[in-house]
Amino acid sequence: MTTATMTTMTTAMGSPLDTARAQLQRELAVRHRGAGLPEPVVVPLGAADTLGFGQADPYAALRPTATVHLTSRAVLIGPWGGTPEDTACGQCLGMRWQRLRSRSEREALELGYEPYGATAWPVLTGYIVDAVWAAYCATFSGDRPAPASSSIADRTLPQVTRVDLATLATATFPLLPDPLCPVCVRELPDTAESARMSLGSVPKPAPDSYRLRSLQAYPLPTAALANPVCGALGSTTWINPASTTTAPVSGAHFVRGYTGLNDVTWSGQANNYATSRTLAYLEGLERYAGTHRRRGTAPVIASYRDLLADGRPVLNPADCGFYTPQTYEEDHLLSPFDPDREIPWVWGHSLREDRPILVAARLAHYGAGVDADNFVFECSNGCATGSRLEEAILHGLLELIERDAFLLAWYGRARLTEIDLTTCQSSAIHSMIDRAALHGYDVHAFDTRMDLAVPVVTALAVRRDGGHGTLSFSAAAGFDPETTVDAALSEVLTYIPHLPYQVAERHSELEEMAQDYRKVRYLKDHAQLYGLPRMAEHAREYLQPAGIRSLSETFGDWERVRPRTGDLLDDLRSLRDELTGAGFDVIAVDQTTPEQYRTGLCTVTTIVPGLLPIDFGWTRQRALLMPRLRTALRAAGRRLDDLPEEDVKRVPHPFP
Repeated sequence: MTTATMTTMTTAMGSPLDTARAQLQRELAVRHRGAGLPEPVVVPLGAADTLGFGQADPYAALRPTATVHLTSRAVLIGPWGGTPEDTACGQCLGMRWQRLRSRSEREALELGYEPYGATAWPVLTGYIVDAVWAAYCATFSGDRPAPASSSIADRTLPQVTRVDLATLATATFPLLPDPLCPVCVRELPDTAESARMSLGSVPKPAPDSYRLRSLQAYPLPTAALANPVCGALGSTTWINPASTTTAPVSGAHFVRGYTGLNDVTWSGQANNYATSRTLAYLEGLERYAGTHRRRGTAPVIASYRDLLADGRPVLNPADCGFYTPQTYEEDHLLSPFDPDREIPWVWGHSLREDRPILVAARLAHYGAGVDADNFVFECSNGCATGSRLEEAILHGLLELIERDAFLLAWYGRARLTEIDLTTCQSSAIHSMIDRAALHGYDVHAFDTRMDLAVPVVTALAVRRDGGHGTLSFSAAAGFDPETTVDAALSEVLTYIPHLPYQVAERHSELEEMAQDYRKVRYLKDHAQLYGLPRMAEHAREYLQPAGIRSLSETFGDWERVRPRTGDLLDDLRSLRDELTGAGFDVIAVDQTTPEQYRTGLCTVTTIVPGLLPIDFGWTRQRALLMPRLRTALRAAGRRLDDLPEEDVKRVPHPFP
């Protein structure tokens, strides 16, 4: 045992929380005598790091079998119940609980700060101990409290009963086993064979359907995904009744990554809160899978040069783009890629070569990373979820094509053709136009296809009076043109009710960004910058389009060639062939977590090396350096020559 570990144990075990733990252990032991119940084992929560980021947990040996967990505000009893296939231990509970703590609590626990708590707190009165003992007896004698959730997906999971120390109120919450629990999960090496994807025929509900199941078909354990004790995705969800264009539902949680604790939000925007909440959970699970690998597999640790020497198939990270030398010199969070430095790699599958391929973990999981592989900041670009791998890969590739086309149009100053929205058949589209008008906005849609045939649509909302929130952009890609227009408009409508207020609140800060683009650092900066009236001059290609055409005229060429079969694999093959025919590889990395497997979901990240990647922060724009920015507009017939440097629009993109 090291000196640091001994210090941690002494500090934790001498804290007020541990003193209360020892008292509760004694009091429960007295009541337990002759009760014929399992012996209570009490451990504290909030006095030591259970996630393994900081100093050693002095209760690591006891925590897995503990049945009583004392926090400063409550006593948690369990896990109890569950099926033989769904078991969770006290370590799972400790990890889930800690991830829900506030930023200050997590930083204190995970960075090893010495705890300073109130003297003799919590105070365990006789009433409190009696209440805890009564809940313990009910839980472990068979007379168990009823789970709060009525869904079968939640009721079959292990449960945790919470006794509030202030009110003695009890509540029970379902607990999903943690896939990173070192007790429940034995980590195995990631292998090429496990990454091999055997894609097959996938019948669709209809030729023009690209989702295989309805939202309601997924048995989501919603109470286990969001609850204040052990929610896998966060403590709760919240609605935004102030929105007058959609019915948004959101949630959030902290994820520790290479830049510290990051606030990961997830949301759904539909026309009713029930559908929005389901969409929010699906997006939350997708981000949960995308930030870190949660499959119980250890990455391959090697240098790029050694992998080449060993003859193993490996993606060269340079093909996905790097930043400028100046960025690496000035940004202390980044360092250039070194082919001789050992970094973590994960196995993916090349659809072009039909074989496994190693991908730098930093490119596959955008919340994970180590100091050795900090050559790029990735995002969720290309991540998608479906009920089959084929479905997830299809939608991941569509997202890559959407962002690539958007950046080509923006940085390449492409003159786009506007789509006459009055020619759309969908009543939903006309309703969105009307709702935007009530907010004082006109909405437009543009054909943003470049050298790839699949429809890409950019939506733009323009505030009529030119005030704060002047412009708002979004984009979508899909096989059905009208559905793609709908998706692009739906997204832009989620932003416009709030954009004027966001811009007004940050006006001086955004004005500084307009003067110095280097101050554009975060995702929100890009979209909110174009809420300034003065930034409209940089969008003249959209405000003065090359022409306007009906929807059918715009996409008539696509409608004549696009696949219309009952098999989703035909759609995926069509998209793959389009990309490989243009000289690109198509790679998929399976990110699916155990929590998703149980609900019939798959999540992948798709990678098409050479397409323009979306980045946020003006000094971190790989797209500006990539060959495709110079050649794609010529390949698309939009220019006679390659894009010269003087024609590149060196202004931050407005992608939200």
